[in-house]
Amino acid sequence: MKYYSLSLAQFPCSILFLLYFLTTISSSFSSDFSSSTHLCSHHQALSLLQFKQSFSIQSSPFWFARNYQYDQYPKTESWKEGTDCCLWDGVSCDLKTGQVIELDLSFSMLYGTLHSNNSLFSLHHLQKLVLSYNDFNFSKISSQFGQFSNLMHLNLTHSNFAGQVPSEISYLSKLLSLDISNKHLSLETISFDKIVQNLTKLRVLYLDYIDMSLVAPNSLMNLSSSLTLLSLVGSGLQGEFPRNIFLLPNLDSLILADNEGLTGSCPSSNVSNVLWQLVLSDTRISVHLENDVISKLKSLEYLFLSNCDIRRTNIALLGNLAQLRILDLSQNNLNGEIPPSFENLSNLESLYLFSNLFNGTIPSFLFALPSLGYLDLHSNHFIGKISEFQHNSLEYLDLSNNHFHGPVPSSIFKQEYLEVLILASNNKLTGMNNLQGTISLAFSEGNSLGYLSLNDNELEGEIPSSIINCTMLEVLDLGNNKIKDTFPHFLERLPKLQVLVLKSNKLQGFVKDPTTYNSFSKLHIFDISSNNLSGPLPTGFLNSLEAMMASDQNMFYMTSNNYYGFADIYAYSLEMTWKGSEFEFVKIHGILRVLDLSSNGFTGEIPKLIGKLKELQQLNLSHNYLTGHIQSSLGILTNLESLDLSSNLFTGRIPIQLVDLIFLQVLDLSYNQLEGPIPKGKQFNTFDHRSFEGNSGLCGFPMPEECSNGEAPPLPPSNFIAGDDSTLLEDGFGWKAVAIGYGCGFMFGVIMGYVVFKTRTPAWFLKMVEDKWNLNASRTKKNASRNGARRK
Repeated sequence: MKYYSLSLAQFPCSILFLLYFLTTISSSFSSDFSSSTHLCSHHQALSLLQFKQSFSIQSSPFWFARNYQYDQYPKTESWKEGTDCCLWDGVSCDLKTGQVIELDLSFSMLYGTLHSNNSLFSLHHLQKLVLSYNDFNFSKISSQFGQFSNLMHLNLTHSNFAGQVPSEISYLSKLLSLDISNKHLSLETISFDKIVQNLTKLRVLYLDYIDMSLVAPNSLMNLSSSLTLLSLVGSGLQGEFPRNIFLLPNLDSLILADNEGLTGSCPSSNVSNVLWQLVLSDTRISVHLENDVISKLKSLEYLFLSNCDIRRTNIALLGNLAQLRILDLSQNNLNGEIPPSFENLSNLESLYLFSNLFNGTIPSFLFALPSLGYLDLHSNHFIGKISEFQHNSLEYLDLSNNHFHGPVPSSIFKQEYLEVLILASNNKLTGMNNLQGTISLAFSEGNSLGYLSLNDNELEGEIPSSIINCTMLEVLDLGNNKIKDTFPHFLERLPKLQVLVLKSNKLQGFVKDPTTYNSFSKLHIFDISSNNLSGPLPTGFLNSLEAMMASDQNMFYMTSNNYYGFADIYAYSLEMTWKGSEFEFVKIHGILRVLDLSSNGFTGEIPKLIGKLKELQQLNLSHNYLTGHIQSSLGILTNLESLDLSSNLFTGRIPIQLVDLIFLQVLDLSYNQLEGPIPKGKQFNTFDHRSFEGNSGLCGFPMPEECSNGEAPPLPPSNFIAGDDSTLLEDGFGWKAVAIGYGCGFMFGVIMGYVVFKTRTPAWFLKMVEDKWNLNASRTKKNASRNGARRK
């Protein structure tokens, strides 16, 4: 072995060299450190402060941050005069010059108009500008953006910009990434051509939801060969998509979802071999994946082919895409059995096969895929029994609307990580093949279940008390079964329960008052209709419904918890009666408040404290044996849209206070023993005779019987205080000012969207969810007249 050492003669020289080296490094470091301490200039700080002053801060969180758990706070509140702006939130400076080179104000709760003379445009050294997820109040994108000659990254996504995208964006020749996705923007061919021709360094391009219907798809042929990501979700493109885009050498993500006018075909023999994300859902692009193509897609991790033309693709070949993490083949009328080759997808985390024609039994290997966390097979033709369940990694399972029969396996309820379980409606397709038996008695402790739907099956027996082990449960839907039990009072021990549906079963006995503090305090949808419950209306129970008393105007949807590190985007859904018709609420809005006790055997009077439930939007007490007068305190429920008291034994006059329910769209007081004149004015003028028929003592419009004095009672003043209800008003349940308006608009504002799905989701999917699916209203299952109501 050879050894190296320094002689004594050499040692002093080495020391001198080392000292010289350290001195040089120290000098250089000192110089760099000195440079790094440059403060931002007074001019830049002033520009930023003026920018701050031109906007207000929103009081409520941005919907995207709230629903998907993004961190959001007003970054500009840390901007204080006299401090170094390089240390302000969202601001980054060049270490040597102190110039502001990056400004990231995403999710900063900004609100206001961004004018062309805004001080923002004086920050000429900016290299990165992010204003995404704010509300710029339909501002136009100013041509002044074209002055940022050093800009390399520009992100204005989902910030409520509107109008034409200015051609001056094409002046930003150094841009590497551009994201201006906004649903109120449009892009003309001339501007787009300039962007394509001049932004030759562009690597990432997001133009989601911009109206590009006037842009010819062949304009895309000139896109830079350096492009790695192209996303045109919901852009309204019409015509044939150029095939050469699939061949761009660096393209690893192509996202074209929600362009139903986009045609063409995916190359059957040649594609970019670096592609890891391909999204063609809801297009008319023909996908013909053969072995030649499959062999080149070894990097593919995300494949979304929902509702598109895959008739020529042998889906069994997809089992060779070993790196797949998400596979979506939903809504394609695929038939046969699930291909055995899918057993090779060991990295698969989410599998969407819903709304197809698959049949046979579910292959056991699906429950053995080691990474699978999301499995959605609803609305197919699967048959047989659901086998015992050994898969421990699943967090979401939807097997609803199939042909399964037999008992529900108890092992399903013992899954530690399962958050959403939907086994509903396994009798709808044939009327025979439905799940039967009792509900498992073994809900394990420490489970993660947040949503449980066993609706519309043939389940019998009692509701197991072990369900109180589901401490995370927010939605419990056991409606439309044959459960024979008393009301499950033990559910009061579920601290997060918000939706409880037990309708159309065989429940009997009284609903007793809660025995524990804070019981049912978060419940905002409660449906026990069509059972055999009896006794007086549960006063103590009603008094515990704090969520129906408190105002919460934040716009959010009920969703399950985080999944694979991404904010979950699966929204809870629900079927129930709404305004006299059956609806599927494909998203449960957080402000929805419903109380349905109809079609039971309740007796006695409506308690006065019903007026405390001031956030109620629907109250249904019909088809019971309720007596006495209709409570005037119902007039305090100014958010009511639907009130059904039909088919009871009410007597006396209709309270004049009900006239001030200005959001009321459905009123049914039919088949009681009411008498006297029907009040006039406001919403009462919109109801026809069906709302009042079966009350022989009523008179006046819209009934054919005229009143003896020819007049209805006068309207009360808006700030009336009913004598019987003064205690309610003293407790803080008085009248509040509301805007006059009615119709179906509020309905669509409350119940919007499409059921979307939680996955380890790419950015395009998170961005697409709210804009696309909010366009879809809840689906009507039974038509009803606008002013009509459910008849006796």
